[in-house]
Amino acid sequence: MSIFGTKKLKAEKAVENAFKERISDDRLFEFAPYDPASGERTGYSNYSYWGSTLKAFFKNRAAMTALIVLGLVLLFTFLQPLLPGQRDANRVYNDPVTGIQLQNLSPSLSTVFTTLESKTILNCQAVDENWFAVSNLVATIKKRDDFTVTAYLDDWVKIEYKGISGYVKNNFQTKLKLPDDPYAVPYESRSNFTVQVYSNNADLTNNGSWLYCESAKIRFDENAIAYAPSGTELRTVPSAHPFVFGTNNIGQDLWSRVWSGTRTSLWIGFVVALFEALIGIMVGILWGYVRQLDHVLTELYNIIDNIPTTIILILVSYIMKPGVSTLIFAMSLTRWLGMARFVRNQIVIIRDRDYNLASRCLGTSPVRIMVKNLLPYLVSVIMLRMALAIPGAIGSEVFITYIGIGLSKETPSLGNLINEGRQYVTSASLRYQLLFPTVILSLITISFYIIGNSFADAADPKNHV
Repeated sequence: MSIFGTKKLKAEKAVENAFKERISDDRLFEFAPYDPASGERTGYSNYSYWGSTLKAFFKNRAAMTALIVLGLVLLFTFLQPLLPGQRDANRVYNDPVTGIQLQNLSPSLSTVFTTLESKTILNCQAVDENWFAVSNLVATIKKRDDFTVTAYLDDWVKIEYKGISGYVKNNFQTKLKLPDDPYAVPYESRSNFTVQVYSNNADLTNNGSWLYCESAKIRFDENAIAYAPSGTELRTVPSAHPFVFGTNNIGQDLWSRVWSGTRTSLWIGFVVALFEALIGIMVGILWGYVRQLDHVLTELYNIIDNIPTTIILILVSYIMKPGVSTLIFAMSLTRWLGMARFVRNQIVIIRDRDYNLASRCLGTSPVRIMVKNLLPYLVSVIMLRMALAIPGAIGSEVFITYIGIGLSKETPSLGNLINEGRQYVTSASLRYQLLFPTVILSLITISFYIIGNSFADAADPKNHV
């Protein structure tokens, strides 16, 4: 035997002897304590279904962007009436001096129409203690009345008329009768039409209407002639609160009507979606799990589903008094069918899987199996259907109102506003009445769609690691 073999045998015997000595000495051993709670924890992981779902959802940038946009729209929709300077959505606003409705005013972020550049003589009429209606229109010359031209300024003509000095527009509407050399002044002239005389060579009117100035800015000279210092702001209405979205064809504030209509449509959408979810999920689970109900509910579904939803909406809207509750009732009559059929089909797929068979063998009640075993499996698809149900209900409201049998015009809604605005789609200056409600509706619909799809993907157990 080689020297290496001898050393190997000696080492093995030494290890064997040492092991025997440790085995024979009980003092070298100590029993490990047993903890039932610690032993139970080893059978589980720290995985959380909802934690994993939310983590996956928050990583989706498109979903987070849509969630922020939708949240801001919803928040502002319900905070808007509480902000200062908000107008009544149904009130018709008139010019306080002329009484003419403020029809089709263009959208603006300010009520300032112009700013005076010099000390301009003004014709003033008190509106209240805070505002004057003002104009630089100082006289009106009747047609075929004579007046004296004292200066010819191309677009304007300076004239004298019954002791009043002023300026007259020299345009097609005025049609001044001028001599061969109009610069050779003074000379007598006349017009075939009524002529407006202004205190300076500028028309400080809003399409012929008065402008408004704060009373504190008006000054009076020793002859009680009113004027305003340079830089004074003249406004279209006696208020610093503008018509941000303009006004409609009868003088209602479109800003207030759009947000009021959004609240109405969202309320309809949420309530209809809630009824759709409650009825649809309950009927769908019973339809899919309780075999004895399958034939009855299938036949009921076939009967109702063969009646066009539009016909049902139209009939209910005709029979009942038009209103929000009528619209909610009409849409809730049939919208649950789609949810019920969808849930039923999903339940049929999973009702006979092993864990459900095991639960039935152990004597678990059907209600507990449906609530604990079946319903959680459908969370992702139910959330998707719910997210799409809200804009779907709003779309139905828009359609019913669009065809003229929805909400009355006194109730602002996105459907009413779009129905009114579509009449001006061919007019570039009035197209804003269709644009604003359509943009709000599009933001809500697209945001709900993106959020619903993203949450459904995040909640799907197949996508969890």
